[in-house]
Amino acid sequence: MKIVVGLGNCEAKYAHTHHNMGFLVVECLASKLGVKFKTKECDSLTAKAYVKGEPVILAEPQTYMNLSGVAVKQLLAKYKCLPSDLIVAYDDIDLPRYALRVRQKGSAGTHNGMRNIIEKIGTEEFARVRVGIGRPPIGMPLADFVLSDVPKADREQMASTIEQAADEIAKMVCLQ
Repeated sequence: MKIVVGLGNCEAKYAHTHHNMGFLVVECLASKLGVKFKTKECDSLTAKAYVKGEPVILAEPQTYMNLSGVAVKQLLAKYKCLPSDLIVAYDDIDLPRYALRVRQKGSAGTHNGMRNIIEKIGTEEFARVRVGIGRPPIGMPLADFVLSDVPKADREQMASTIEQAADEIAKMVCLQ
């Protein structure tokens, strides 16, 4: 079993923000798998798919970004999974815009949601798929940038990166 968690903020006003890349990635993956997010459990909205007979849980924590670890810890406990069964998708200001990086483990870097996950589950030993959003414009506070909408002119290229991220996760859960 795999648990794929996309990080984001749950209110509709954040739907197109830089900080919602993780939600957009798992939504893209859900579409590819033909499933919908309709279950509320473990402080998350979840969808369940089967890949080669094995369950894959897709989750969007509903705890706000900086408390994502609360939901992740609950999901791992409920489904009796190890951190090695976890894949987390999220935005990363430390990667150039539209870049994608897949790692099997690592630190949280500058991402508070990832810091909270690592703190709550007690390890960095889980896979992550990072979607680059780049740095904020000069003079713009980081919080304002990550909570700002992706400019409409960038959405097509960002959608391509999101699709690539979903494809990478699909490979990780043996879909391709």
